[in-house]
Amino acid sequence: MVIFSFKCASLKPGDAGDIDLQYEKAMKLLDKKKYLRAQEEFNNLVIRGTHTDLGDDSQFYLAESYFLNKEYLLAIAEYDRLIRRMGFSPYVEKARWRVCESYVKESPKYYKDQSNTSKALSKLQEFIDDYPNSEFKEEANGQILELRNKLAQKEYATGILYIKMEEYPSAIISFESLINNYYDTDILEKGHIGMIRCYSLMDEYKKAETYYNDHSSEIISDDLKQTALKYINKSNSSN
Repeated sequence: MVIFSFKCASLKPGDAGDIDLQYEKAMKLLDKKKYLRAQEEFNNLVIRGTHTDLGDDSQFYLAESYFLNKEYLLAIAEYDRLIRRMGFSPYVEKARWRVCESYVKESPKYYKDQSNTSKALSKLQEFIDDYPNSEFKEEANGQILELRNKLAQKEYATGILYIKMEEYPSAIISFESLINNYYDTDILEKGHIGMIRCYSLMDEYKKAETYYNDHSSEIISDDLKQTALKYINKSNSSN
């Protein structure tokens, strides 16, 4: 019986069967959520069985053992190794999706550094472009919107911080960045309100009023419209 279609020249007689048994053991450990032990077994399999039929299986599940253990950066490294070295493997699409998921998991709260958020967005968009009919497409689009909302929230929070510091021109720059770059997010309305608030605080009543008239159609919430009008009226009454 031939277990593998081709084997590494360094394998000795009987090694193929040993690798097959070790793979079964590793999979059982993974199923039992014994991730550290599974990592050891799969890592050994990757070294021994790279040129066997179980080479890409072992590489993928080594990465999975890191992912399921929430060691996302290590998982990314192992998924990337499969993607680079085994481009024709049927695991490539799932590995690339896992890379996306891993970066999403590593994306922190909006007030922290957003490097991993940007990486997640880039990987998600690449995934959708390369696999337009993927079963993960809908989830990928949802993740993109969620991450863009997070980046928009960061811009908004930065603008509010500048307002508290009475640095209104800097606040306007943050709100403009939000509006121009994250126009499809839930935070867009607040960006417009931030602009009106800044002009009002700068006692530029006409600018605040003109801005509201130009963008009122993008402010959907009645409560936010009322807030905008309060800022404008307060600015007008102070002049």
